[in-house]
Amino acid sequence: MIDLPKAYLFVHAIWCVQNREPLLTKPVRKILFAHIQKDSEEKGMRVLAINGVEDHVHCMLQLLPSQNLAQVIKSIRGSSSGWLNGNKLLATPFEWEEGYAAYSVSPSSLKQVMDFIGKQEDHHKSKTLESELEVFEKLKESL
Repeated sequence: MIDLPKAYLFVHAIWCVQNREPLLTKPVRKILFAHIQKDSEEKGMRVLAINGVEDHVHCMLQLLPSQNLAQVIKSIRGSSSGWLNGNKLLATPFEWEEGYAAYSVSPSSLKQVMDFIGKQEDHHKSKTLESELEVFEKLKESL
């Protein structure tokens, strides 16, 4: 019998601050992203990369086939907004927007997408979130 490697699903997820408010300053992002990684790991979810700018977050998830993407994202967002509000890290109550974008990533593209996630601050010096999402939609349509 052949031992097959474990199956994983890699997903690049993007979600925004409510009303796309620029609330996530660099110091807040630094501790928030560390919290998300630690909390996710404790719950059996794997965040391979996370980064973003003031109004949105990019996250590379490694999911087991038994994990539900919607539930994983709901857990991460719910826990992180609760943690931000509970620790009073912002002057106003914090919420994420309801929707999110999610794109499957092939193992061969994983490093490239993780590099992209790691360079979000540089990327958004010249591009808006809207223009970024348009590119993703065009890629999806071309498949």
